[in-house]
Amino acid sequence: MTDGPRPPRVVAMIPTYNEAENIGDLVAAVLALALPADLHVLVADDDSPDGTGRIVEAMAAADPRVHALVRRKRRGRGAGGIAGFKASLALGADLVVEMDGDFSHQPRHIPELLAASGGADLVLGSRFVPGGRDAERGLHRRLITLVVRTYIRRLYRLPVRDVSSGFRCFQRRVLEAVDLDDLISVGQSVVLEILYKTHLLGFSIREVPIEFVDRKRGRTKLDFLALLETLLMAVKFKKRYAAPPRPGKPPTGPGSARPHMSLP
Repeated sequence: MTDGPRPPRVVAMIPTYNEAENIGDLVAAVLALALPADLHVLVADDDSPDGTGRIVEAMAAADPRVHALVRRKRRGRGAGGIAGFKASLALGADLVVEMDGDFSHQPRHIPELLAASGGADLVLGSRFVPGGRDAERGLHRRLITLVVRTYIRRLYRLPVRDVSSGFRCFQRRVLEAVDLDDLISVGQSVVLEILYKTHLLGFSIREVPIEFVDRKRGRTKLDFLALLETLLMAVKFKKRYAAPPRPGKPPTGPGSARPHMSLP
């Protein structure tokens, strides 16, 4: 009698800052998902003064599927996400699901992201494909989102509707190929930088519909300055990565197997 193939290791990577009101419930909701996978949660916290990191450390001490990465240097959404990706790869992740720590990215959508991963190297949870929804947000914020995503799509010629989605599922090889040590983002613009590099490297990208909801607890970290930084960095990325991608396009054809799961 031989053992069957091992289930893929999935790491839900959550960068956080001051999410003490949400993080315990969010980690529990992710781990409660019935998935045919070796599921782990890694929280990359920027040493939050509200004790988010301490909450996760206590959970990690009680559950080996929970991992706390409390960062005290080079803080920021970008630096935190990069550190979280590196730690996820070190944990042996086959698939990494990136999500926010405030429930705006709902854990119930994770199975759909994973199911789509068999047909794409990067799967985006999208508000702007049929079936997707940008819920509970005012007209002003929706107009800003429309202007920004239209500008980014035209600047980069991206075949993606939700260019600012931070709810994503990566094949391991994508994160290995984008060269995490080469990224220059410290703040929110890391979402765009990784997406653009993934596109330039020739990886396949797919969008699946999600419902995005506004946070119910805590304060948003996305403000005018963060938006301005992203727009300025978008131009910088265009110049930095203007050269053709390095030779050796990643294998994305029928002969290249991708870890994935099927919904029951």
